[in-house]
Amino acid sequence: MSGAIVIKNVSKSFRKSTIRREYTTLKSELVRWLKRQKRPELPTTSIHALRDVSLVVPEGKTFGLVGRNGSGKSTLLKLVTGIYSPTSGTVDVHGRISALLELGAGFHPDFSGRENILVNGIILGMSRKEIRSRVDEIIEFSELGDFIDEPVRTYSSGMYARLAFAVATHVDPEILIIDEILSVGDEHFARKSSAKMEEFRRSGKTILLVTHDLATLQRRCDLAAWLDRGQLMASGDPVEVVNAYRTAVAEAEVAAVEQPAHAPRDRAVRQPRSGPPAETGRRWGSFDSELGPVTMRATSGPQQVFSPDDAFRLDVGFEHLDGPREASLELTLRTEGGTTVWVSTVELSGGASRGTAQLELPRLGLGDGNYLVDLALTTDRGQNVRDVQRGLHGFAVRAQAQTGLIAPVHAWAEQTSGP
Repeated sequence: MSGAIVIKNVSKSFRKSTIRREYTTLKSELVRWLKRQKRPELPTTSIHALRDVSLVVPEGKTFGLVGRNGSGKSTLLKLVTGIYSPTSGTVDVHGRISALLELGAGFHPDFSGRENILVNGIILGMSRKEIRSRVDEIIEFSELGDFIDEPVRTYSSGMYARLAFAVATHVDPEILIIDEILSVGDEHFARKSSAKMEEFRRSGKTILLVTHDLATLQRRCDLAAWLDRGQLMASGDPVEVVNAYRTAVAEAEVAAVEQPAHAPRDRAVRQPRSGPPAETGRRWGSFDSELGPVTMRATSGPQQVFSPDDAFRLDVGFEHLDGPREASLELTLRTEGGTTVWVSTVELSGGASRGTAQLELPRLGLGDGNYLVDLALTTDRGQNVRDVQRGLHGFAVRAQAQTGLIAPVHAWAEQTSGP
C-alpha cells in the first residue's frame, strides 16, 4: 500500500493500573521482611484502545475520522505523530508532520507567544533562519497583537488555538493533523482557519483530522473513517461513512431507552419492521405503512455523490401493513443547515400492498454542498402519520468552480458598442 500515511494492522493497548487497597504499619512490614514473605502480585489488565486498524491516507487528500468519545481517534493520531508506539502493526508516514492535538500542547507556559513560535518551529524541523523569517507572518495570522510577548499561561483557550493553528500551518508541513482543536475558536477565526485549510487542500497538502462536526467532515473531506471502541467500522466516501455512523448512533440510543417496569406493554414505542429504528425527531409514525429501501441513482447506477449536471433518480420503496392503502408521499429537499430547497408530493393510488415511488430529475442542478432528503408517508389527508424519516437520507454535490444553492443551465454573452 502507498500513501502519505499507511496504517497497517495497528493495535494499541495501555496497561491498566490497579490501586493496592492494603494498609500496613512499620511493624507489619518488618514482620513480613523477617519472614521473607513476598507481597501478593496484583492482576495485570490492559485497555485496548485500537484493535487491528488498517487505513491509507492518500497524498494530497483530506481524511476525516469520526466516532464517539473513547473510540480511539486521538490515540490513532498520536500513533501517527509518533507520540505513542503501536503495540502491534506498523505506521508509516511519508512527509513532514505538523500537528494540533491538544490545547497548548508543545507550548511552555512561562515562555511568551513569540518565544514559543521559535521553539515550536525548531521542534518541527525548521532552521532558526527559516522560522525567524516567518515569525511576523505567524503573529499577523494569529491576531494576538501585544499579547504575543506575554507568557502563554495568561492566554485564553481561544488565544491558545489561534497561536497553535498559526504555527502549525505556517511551518510548511506536508501533512497537517488536527484533533478537534478549532472548536474553541470564535466565528471569525473559524472562518479564517477554514480558508487556510482550503488553501492547504488546493496546494496538495495531506490533512488528517478528527471532528464531531459531521457537516464539516462531509463538506471538507475527500475520505473518512469511522472508529468505534477501537475498531474500524467503515471507511471510504464521507457521506456513506457519516450515514452509517448516524444510523448506528440512533440504533444505540433507542436500544438504551428502557421502558418502566410498571408501564403497560401496549404503551411501548412501536418500532418499524425494517430500516432505521424509531427515534424522536428522526423517525416516527404509526408504522401501519413503512418506507424503504431508499436509493439515489445517477445514470450509471446507485451513488451518493453527484455533479450538478448528473441525472438524479430517487427510488422510495413502500409497504402497507394495515389500514387504507391510499397515501401521500411528501419529499422535502434541504441543506444540512436546514434551508428548504424544494418540496414535492405524490399521491400513491393504493392498488397494491407494496411498491416503489420514483422521482426523476433529468438534471440535478444543485450547487456544491451536502443535502438531506426528508420523507413523510401519510393517509387520511395527512391525519394519519404512518412513517416520517427526517435526516436519515442524504447525498453530496461536488461542483468545480461553482458556489451557491443552485447550478442552473446558463450561458454568458457579451454585446459591445462604440469604438
